Amino acid sequence: MIKLHFWLKKTILQVVDIFYPPFKKIMPLQTFRYAACGGGNTAFGIFLYFIANNFIFLKPAVDLGFFALKPYIAAEYLFSIWFTFPIGFYLSRYVVFPESEIKKGIQLFRYFVTVAGAILLKYILLKLFIEVFGWYPTPANMITSVFVITFSYLAQRFFSFKSAKV
Repeated sequence: MIKLHFWLKKTILQVVDIFYPPFKKIMPLQTFRYAACGGGNTAFGIFLYFIANNFIFLKPAVDLGFFALKPYIAAEYLFSIWFTFPIGFYLSRYVVFPESEIKKGIQLFRYFVTVAGAILLKYILLKLFIEVFGWYPTPANMITSVFVITFSYLAQRFFSFKSAKV
């Protein structure tokens, strides 16, 4: 498993860093790596969201017994996030912010807090864009992701994975 981890980390860094030179003048390498990894994970999350919203959660509401979720909310919180959370933590810890000396358990907790804040922000924005503005769910999710990614980067850089260098 250790060999797989080092191979995966090395491969991801090599692939991401190949595309960095054109962006060198406008952003630091760490920001580019975050954008690339976060963008890939977000694209994967949007794909999963689309599948769940259009093919899995087909009822008007997903009844959890004590609470009912609309399909566009259930697609995110009962499906997509279960894949993107561990992938995002792995990429943040080992690819984007490897210099952080904070213990893994503390990083995971802080990452969870950051993701919880992002979930709340995403929930509020999805409700606003879909129910108030009347947007379609998938484009609303894509626009929401821009706001959530910005919040997440700042929170991860200065809280979850902060280091003495920052």
